[in-house]
Amino acid sequence: MTSAAVSSVSEAKISESQASEKKSRGIASPDDDLNQSIIKLLQEDGRMPYKDVARALDVSEGTIRNRVQSMKQSGLLKIVALADPMVVRYKADAMIGIKVKSPATPRQVAERLAEFSEVVYVIWVSGRYDLLIEIVCETSESFQDFLEAQCFESNDIDQIEVMSGIEMFKNQFLLKRQSNS
Repeated sequence: MTSAAVSSVSEAKISESQASEKKSRGIASPDDDLNQSIIKLLQEDGRMPYKDVARALDVSEGTIRNRVQSMKQSGLLKIVALADPMVVRYKADAMIGIKVKSPATPRQVAERLAEFSEVVYVIWVSGRYDLLIEIVCETSESFQDFLEAQCFESNDIDQIEVMSGIEMFKNQFLLKRQSNS
């Protein structure tokens, strides 16, 4: 077999493999253009009727119902109500940069802090901090209590930096298209 023939056979196997992988994810695939369009519309209005989504995307209502159900079952899609902290006007809403104290690990500290209802966001990051967390409290006192008990008096945190929000410009969870190009 010539090298050109081997190359085309290999390309055919790769294409079959990619098609099989996409098919195995079925109608809940995050790479599917229709699914991304459905999610985009539901991000704008999570209560939009399926018939309106179908009309906007020029497909049947049944297609939308099946896609949404499949994406929910696969864990790709979750429709929830989100309160905008800037509208609710919590008394304390801040990001906290955390340097973890050895021998603790970022994962251990993240898991510990994630247990608290005041903590709404936890991410392990590279750079100046080990972790970034977002904390939302209804009163300045509860914010101070959290900082004292969970950060300053903690033996697994070395340093923190509190960054209070001044103005929210965007707060949106997006489905990112995974591109192989």
